[in-house]
Amino acid sequence: MTLSPAAPAPLPVEPPSGCPFDPPAEFGRLRIEEPLTKISLPDGSWAWLATRYADIRAILGDTRFSSDTTRPGYPLSGMTGGANTENRGFIRMDPPEHTRLRRMVTREFMVKRVEAMRPEIQRITDELCDAMERAGSGEQGVDLVEALALPVPSLVISLLLGVPYDDHAVFQDLTGKLLSRTIDEADRDVARRELWSYLDRLVSAKEAAPGDDILSRLITEQQAAGELTHNEVVAFCALLLVAGHETTANMIGLSALTLMGDQETADRLRAEPALIRGAVEELLRFHSIIRNGPRRVATEDIEIAGQVIRAGEGVVVAVPSANRDETVFPDADRLDVCRPNAQHHVAFGYGIHQCLGQALARVELQVVIGTLLRRFPTLRPAVPLAEIPFRTDMAIYGCHALPVTW
Repeated sequence: MTLSPAAPAPLPVEPPSGCPFDPPAEFGRLRIEEPLTKISLPDGSWAWLATRYADIRAILGDTRFSSDTTRPGYPLSGMTGGANTENRGFIRMDPPEHTRLRRMVTREFMVKRVEAMRPEIQRITDELCDAMERAGSGEQGVDLVEALALPVPSLVISLLLGVPYDDHAVFQDLTGKLLSRTIDEADRDVARRELWSYLDRLVSAKEAAPGDDILSRLITEQQAAGELTHNEVVAFCALLLVAGHETTANMIGLSALTLMGDQETADRLRAEPALIRGAVEELLRFHSIIRNGPRRVATEDIEIAGQVIRAGEGVVVAVPSANRDETVFPDADRLDVCRPNAQHHVAFGYGIHQCLGQALARVELQVVIGTLLRRFPTLRPAVPLAEIPFRTDMAIYGCHALPVTW
């Protein structure tokens, strides 16, 4: 696609000055005045931007909007790896390929199976909190991202996949480069190849000596039956590894920071632990760490919000805007852990591509937030809000670091 004569504005990405928890203020205006508008993309093309909750659910729930990054018109970003990416993972595919591949791992992330992991997730969280207590907060404080927010989901997904946690620094560094909005594309390609090479070796080792983990089961059940190739198993690993720790880690950091600044809510959650589950849903709605997607391309002419989106035209859906839509969530810019419909958020997407690991993310957030509130009742930021490095340079929003004391 080429730019229309009236060149569209770029996608709004920056949060309002002094308000790091909120999505770009421009979304509020667009929801009312231009709920479906054209935006320019870094490569000089354009796409439609959807900002209203109802329209975003309609787009994400309609299979005529394709997730296939190889389709002409798909609004590419650096994270997608280009139009001809091979082994791109099932989230960037359409049915029937998407359905076939997703079904292979659905059982691994079912609610009952994930709930059975709650004691192990609690154990991991308690051990990391023990280490925080032993270290003490000191004058400089402890980086909550390094000490707790990143290790919990990293340890859990490593355990599930059978990835050696000793290698966590390697895959965290590489995935960080893949998710950066500022890195040079050549460096991103290098990181992509390095991650693939690492995971390729890991899968080869499991082919020789399978264990009790998701990758080994894919190898012994699906690959052995000819349903998956070696490279497809590697692609599964890449997708689950990146999605399994980056997203939850950033939600933990943002949630902790939010509650540290809202003593009344934190005290109520400590007094009424049963509210934690609902609080997690509200925090997911409130923060929406995916700020520039998901993305789709129309496969035929489709009318949305009174506008016809033509076949081959790309669409970017603004999930943070949907989750702050006042017509669905009254007083949407206020955190309300007793909000009755918070679970209707679209933080995990919607439709057939809804996040596979959402049950796991919920349990991790419930355990970590509840444990932090209980064990560190005086937890507070060790630096002013203005000094906390927020991830405005990354595709997944959060905190690069979060110094805390108690």
